[in-house]
Amino acid sequence: MNQILSVDNSSKIKPKKQKNPNNYERNSGPIEINKIVKFFSIAILIFGIFIIGTGSYSMYKEMSSGQSKPKPVIYVESIEETKILLRVTHESPLSKVTYQWNEEEPIEIPTNGKNSVEQQIDVPEGTNALAIYAVDKNGQEIEYRKVYTIDKTININVEPDGNQLKIILDGRSKITYMTYRWDEEEETRIDINDMQTEQTIEIPIGLHTLTVIAVDENNKTETFEKEVNGVKKPKLDISLDEEGNFLLKASDEKGIKKVEFIVDEQNKYLIDLEKILPVEQRKEFEYRFETHEGENKLELIVYNEDDITETSRVSVTI
Repeated sequence: MNQILSVDNSSKIKPKKQKNPNNYERNSGPIEINKIVKFFSIAILIFGIFIIGTGSYSMYKEMSSGQSKPKPVIYVESIEETKILLRVTHESPLSKVTYQWNEEEPIEIPTNGKNSVEQQIDVPEGTNALAIYAVDKNGQEIEYRKVYTIDKTININVEPDGNQLKIILDGRSKITYMTYRWDEEEETRIDINDMQTEQTIEIPIGLHTLTVIAVDENNKTETFEKEVNGVKKPKLDISLDEEGNFLLKASDEKGIKKVEFIVDEQNKYLIDLEKILPVEQRKEFEYRFETHEGENKLELIVYNEDDITETSRVSVTI
């Protein structure tokens, strides 16, 4: 007998419970990616710190290596009022050492490959800037600058004195003697033996160079040089004639150009000879000026062709 088996659909085998896909993505995917990102971020940060540290260390090494090369050392010592001792030392051979005053050409001190050089330097009078330069065989260099002010031991000045020139000397110590010369002529010596003096000398006609040298008792020397344009002033004389009037006489080898009168300090008169006479007839000038009762004051100014003037003043009571 055939047996029939029937199957109830309601008794189907239930499938296995599957894991929630969302939980799978949350627990496996995003979490793992975040860990990976964090790992690489930390790794990159550590690597960056390492690179920066390495670079800084390299820079430090480079700076340290540069500082390890010392520069020459400059010493300047005053040994007298107008003299200093310059000394340059170094652990490496020196290549070049120079010094200069103001903007003058530098003066080189021979080093001869030595590690140390020294030299005495005279300090000029007045205010002057000293510059010192030193460099070694490796190119390490150094500069030194200082301003020195030294008062002059003897002051020398000149000023016109009529047709002559007055030389004025003023020393801190007794001045033993002075010499002067025009251009390259032979010197003229004048003994002084005093702290101050005034000496009057003749001026040659034309442009010439005057050189004055003064020496004091300490053998300190001062030199003065100046260009002087030598000219002759007109000769001028004022006197009274037989009638009691002013008699004016003037002369000049180049010619009188004009004559100016100032009477009693207020009235002015001018005679322009250049407009009325040729220069050959103006070498000498003579003029009478009337006086009046009481006090007569007269100032006379004479101009020659070079506009060099001579002045004379007189006062007479009639």
